[in-house]
Amino acid sequence: MPTITIRTPELPVPRRRAVALRLTRWLTDRGVEAGHVVVRFEPTEDGTVFSGGMPVEALPYETDGTGPRHASVTVCVGPDRDDAFRDGLARCITEALGADARTPFCYLEFRPTSPSDVYLGAGERMRRADGTAVEPAPAAAV
Repeated sequence: MPTITIRTPELPVPRRRAVALRLTRWLTDRGVEAGHVVVRFEPTEDGTVFSGGMPVEALPYETDGTGPRHASVTVCVGPDRDDAFRDGLARCITEALGADARTPFCYLEFRPTSPSDVYLGAGERMRRADGTAVEPAPAAAV
């Protein structure tokens, strides 16, 4: 269940949807079920991201206006994904965002995450992403 968290200044909904669709298509082309792709956007406010002691919005920014001023991306994927997969996904993410050599700050981190460490659902219907059912908690003794 690849989960991608993108932190940038606020992006309009159509732009977020376009990014999410592009990433989903890239992943489905590599065998991931579309319903298993999670893309989360978290807007950042001025003064919340610093690089070298400087707020990233103060860094020189000379793009055509289509790319983000800055981006921090965290990608959780299975530990079995190789370098070629991660390199390709990193490239797809930056291209989808419009980040390029002129983007003053773009940070992308992969966090290998075992499906046994991911829980889905809620309450008694919870299961792990590796397919293991989670037993409901025993009733409290009175």
